Amino acid sequence: MALDITDINRMAHLARIAINEQEAAATLTKLSGILGLIEQMQAVDTTGIVPMSHAQDLVQRLRDDVVTATNQREAFQANAPLLGNGSTAQAVDSGLYLVPKVIE
Repeated sequence: MALDITDINRMAHLARIAINEQEAAATLTKLSGILGLIEQMQAVDTTGIVPMSHAQDLVQRLRDDVVTATNQREAFQANAPLLGNGSTAQAVDSGLYLVPKVIE
């Protein structure tokens, strides 16, 4: 893919970046080099090569999937704010926090 100065200026406009002609020319050189490297990499024949997630054959040590934390819902809801309007009841109902309605 060949780029020219108009492409660079268009990208700068879309990105809302103000660049002058010298910066546009330097950016064109850099982007053309990057695109050229990508074209070289795409030209390599990779048929028969199995994709890998890491350059080395590593195995991650996994721990057993066991529950270590206990359910502390009651302790957390004990800190819930009061309903307000002189009420001494906390703003919880059926294990859920009650919040003011913000959308009608």
